[in-house]
Amino acid sequence: MILVRILRALFGIYAMLIFLLTLVLMAILIPPIFIFLPADRAPHVAHGLARFWAKLLHFFFILPLEVENKNFIDPKRAYVFVANHRSQLDIPVFALSCKNTFRFLAKAELAKIPLLGFLIRKMYITVKRTDRNDRNKSIEVMRQSLNQGISVFICPEGTRNRKNEPVLLDFRDGAFRLAVITQTPIAVLTLLNTGEHLSPNRAIELSPGKLYAAWDAPIETKGMTLEDVPALKARVRELMEARVRGWRETNQ
Repeated sequence: MILVRILRALFGIYAMLIFLLTLVLMAILIPPIFIFLPADRAPHVAHGLARFWAKLLHFFFILPLEVENKNFIDPKRAYVFVANHRSQLDIPVFALSCKNTFRFLAKAELAKIPLLGFLIRKMYITVKRTDRNDRNKSIEVMRQSLNQGISVFICPEGTRNRKNEPVLLDFRDGAFRLAVITQTPIAVLTLLNTGEHLSPNRAIELSPGKLYAAWDAPIETKGMTLEDVPALKARVRELMEARVRGWRETNQ
């Protein structure tokens, strides 16, 4: 067991070096996109480059990805994407899970990280979760993004779930209110085993292997009102929890 953990830690150090080197490269390549390209085109080009970055990471980390039901997601349509969150591996998985351009909702604290913070400020939507005014501002920015045809990606748990039980943390209302207010379909992605390859509690111990995720059919919100938010939230939670528990029963 100790030897396995040492090997995973060494592989994790290797992966961290790869991440930092490619991060520097992205920090060089992405800013000119927002400087020289039209405002309506820059996010799509930058997101394409970010997807390429995610592919590089998965290649060097030896983490092939299989996403079930990709055909459920129309690459020309805007969605409110929601997913569970277990591991630092989740972000590149989100990027590779579909071909849609999207903006990820991230904690404002992440924007302070050198290099990575710059990319987050350009490509993500940040929010101070403890600041009500900032939360309201982020909702308006997300509405504008959807109006521009750019999807929004939110983890309704709000943070990584560091335990096996409960399967999911309590969901926040924001993603579901946004989907209802904008009458945008909500698309549910469930990540099945990222936490097994990079634990949220031992972030340096990485193990190679195949990652699995699955989409469910998007849920239309046309005609829904804010009174439907609790039922919508419960429905999405049931879909995710059923996927995770089904995976565990089959593979553990």
